[in-house]
Amino acid sequence: MSDQNKPARPRVGVVGLGAMGLGMARSLRAAGYDVGVHDLRPETAADFARDGGTAFGTCGELAAAVDVLVGVVVNAAQVETVLFGAEGAAGRLRPGSVFVMCSTVDPGWSAALENRLAEKGVLYLDAPISGGAARAAAGELTMMTSGSTEAYSLADPVLEAMSSTVYRLGEHAGLGSKVKIVNQLLAGVHIAAAAEAMALGIKAGVPAEALYEVITHSAGNSWMFENRMAHVLDGDYTPLSAVDIFVKDLGLVLDAARPERFPLPLAATAHQMFLQASASGLGAEDDSAVIKIFPGVDLPKPVEA
Repeated sequence: MSDQNKPARPRVGVVGLGAMGLGMARSLRAAGYDVGVHDLRPETAADFARDGGTAFGTCGELAAAVDVLVGVVVNAAQVETVLFGAEGAAGRLRPGSVFVMCSTVDPGWSAALENRLAEKGVLYLDAPISGGAARAAAGELTMMTSGSTEAYSLADPVLEAMSSTVYRLGEHAGLGSKVKIVNQLLAGVHIAAAAEAMALGIKAGVPAEALYEVITHSAGNSWMFENRMAHVLDGDYTPLSAVDIFVKDLGLVLDAARPERFPLPLAATAHQMFLQASASGLGAEDDSAVIKIFPGVDLPKPVEA
């Protein structure tokens, strides 16, 4: 195919420049996109645009300028605001454009959103993400997606620029969010179990560094133990994913299982652990701070600069 006949690269925008959204916007820019961005913190959008891209004052202004709009906000309520709030995007997206929803939400809500946007002629991809901030910035996320062939046709190059793996799970919204719910069940339980194990070892008198070294080279290791307990060793609870994120996500897990009358004893226990941490004032700290709920444990302190 000659350059003249190649389809034009879609214009892309990102709403929400938190730890994940900012990394995703940067990976798109690194892939050669002129990225439009919007964030509730105008200075964050302006900082991004200084190195390339365009900051927009409202979601609606950004939506009117792009073919693919990627939403990277915390929950369904924030997606509602992005799309249908004052100066929202839904009324400004052109027919045939795509909204890519990357939040962790109730699968039924996501399926309904596909129909709501279809009434406006807007395509939709249910596209939750996993991988963390570092992988987001490197364009190496895992994306769990579902949606129509038409939505993929336009959004595919954008998805590829943000991820190392894009799973296509079905032709209608909801399946992507169902898989993300299962992933979050495992992630939340693994973090809670890692915290419990580390706390027990420290309480029993095992040096934290030695415990971490042995476990990360033994059968009991998990990705979450290796990643999150490193934060504990550093005494650094700067939130990359906060305690309150897992209060929300494990709550969604339990909500999704209830209509199926499906028991989730481990998820329920982990949820209670994160709730206890949040109720103790730790909700805005890194999710590894769930280890602080255990009494009498002398946790590592931050290294003085």
